[in-house]
Amino acid sequence: MTIDYFSNLALVTATVIYALALTMHSIEWAAARKVTAARNTADGREREAADDIETGTHPDARAQISRASEASASTVTITRTVAQAPPDPPTSEHERPTDDALMSDSMPQRRTQMFGRLGISFTLIGLMCAIAGVAARGIAAHRWPLGNMFEFTTMAMVLIVAGYLVLAKMGMRWLGLPITMIATVGNGLAVTVFYVAVAGLVPSLSSYWFIIHITAATISGATFNIGGAVSILYMIKKRAENKGTDKGYLLRLPDSRRMDVIAYRLFAFAFPLWTFTIAAGAVWAEYAWGRYWGWDPKEVWALVTWVIFACYLHARSTAGWKGARAAVIALLGVAVFWFNFIGVNLLLAGLHSYAGI
Repeated sequence: MTIDYFSNLALVTATVIYALALTMHSIEWAAARKVTAARNTADGREREAADDIETGTHPDARAQISRASEASASTVTITRTVAQAPPDPPTSEHERPTDDALMSDSMPQRRTQMFGRLGISFTLIGLMCAIAGVAARGIAAHRWPLGNMFEFTTMAMVLIVAGYLVLAKMGMRWLGLPITMIATVGNGLAVTVFYVAVAGLVPSLSSYWFIIHITAATISGATFNIGGAVSILYMIKKRAENKGTDKGYLLRLPDSRRMDVIAYRLFAFAFPLWTFTIAAGAVWAEYAWGRYWGWDPKEVWALVTWVIFACYLHARSTAGWKGARAAVIALLGVAVFWFNFIGVNLLLAGLHSYAGI
């Protein structure tokens, strides 16, 4: 088995495992609908009991909250107390939840968590296979594995998934479905459509600026994609909140305002890197072609991407554009980024054509 063959096998395996992770997260989303149904009834009882404590109209309010908390298999914290004697325990067996009721309420939640953990586990295994494939590709080519669309895509997927797993440790596991979808589609396109055999670099790429420029582009592009995934989920969450249909897995997402801030921070992190990418590319162009800027299609669309995200950040900081309008601008920037990578390479001729398939 050659190193090149091992690289291809590892990347194909990563694609299959990412698809399994995507399946697990899809089932997780579907299973969350039953968790909502089980919790809504108990949550309603908790709110009613809390109102009784607030008004003092129900003598057994504390007992109601205790029973509602057991039914929802969750802990309820009551910040106000009522100065009264503890109520007598309920005498009717129908007034307290049975073991079967508690089990039926908690089973959907445990099932949802199980599929979520399986999704994370498959994602981690897929990432290790992808890292092995990318590293083997670099060893086989005797260079940094970012010389064409195939290598750029596989490296970008590694960074996207690695970034997601770091964010998942910080409480953002709810990104599992869109991230595994991106990884599955991206790796799938790489190993089927974008694949090229191992080859050396053309003379103009033989520079340390090759590593600096394209690595910065890969990191910023990966961050743009994670921010785009958050923006899409934000728009879905915001629409559900406005219509009063916030249910199912959407209840596990942060509120829309928090998601808007998360997307903003991701784009704010990626934008300086993209600025550096363009600047480093200009320096590299002077080294390779004797000019800093020549309005090559790749250069033009990189600049268009920069302008869109500059407008996004400027609109948020000065005009107060937040929420859906800002998310639309950000998603437009992500779409232009991908056109710059795929459309320009495949449809437009220029000095960067060597980076195509």
